[in-house]
Amino acid sequence: MARKKRQKKPVWKDIEKRISKFDKAQFTELIHELYGLSSDNKDFLLTRFSIGENPLATYKKIVQDAIHPYLEDGEPLEIEKANDAISRYAKAVDDPPDEAELRTFYVECGNNFTLSYGDIDEDFYDAMLEMYEYAIETVLELPPKEREVFKARLQNIMESANGIGWGYYDGLCGLYEEAFPED
Repeated sequence: MARKKRQKKPVWKDIEKRISKFDKAQFTELIHELYGLSSDNKDFLLTRFSIGENPLATYKKIVQDAIHPYLEDGEPLEIEKANDAISRYAKAVDDPPDEAELRTFYVECGNNFTLSYGDIDEDFYDAMLEMYEYAIETVLELPPKEREVFKARLQNIMESANGIGWGYYDGLCGLYEEAFPED
């Protein structure tokens, strides 16, 4: 019985070999086709090249709508949508100050949501603590001058959470004090 030869699964290197032979027109046409293929591709390219509205403002709006919806209008809380927006922005731009802005803003929105509507649930606070930790990590990568503005905002988040349940306040304090022991 003859054995079937297994075909090698295509990987990025296979594509890279092909596009390395493209001239400018072919490469431009490929990007144009990808742009038209999906809204995610379109958003990625517009964000990458800072075309149109301020991309950071656009993504902040997505985060705010997802993390601090207007419950009176029946809008749902969509933590995954906010996480996805931050991830897509970071992949498109790779700009640590903007990433620190989005991550810090995310937790500010979550805090404000709780202060507006009361305690949420453990999953919500776990997501806020995780993003707070990511925000701190990103802020610590910034030059000292840029770091100070975010440090003040992170401290404000922590202080404003005093009295919020589910161990959230204690978690914020622990993360902040570990990152900024001099305070």
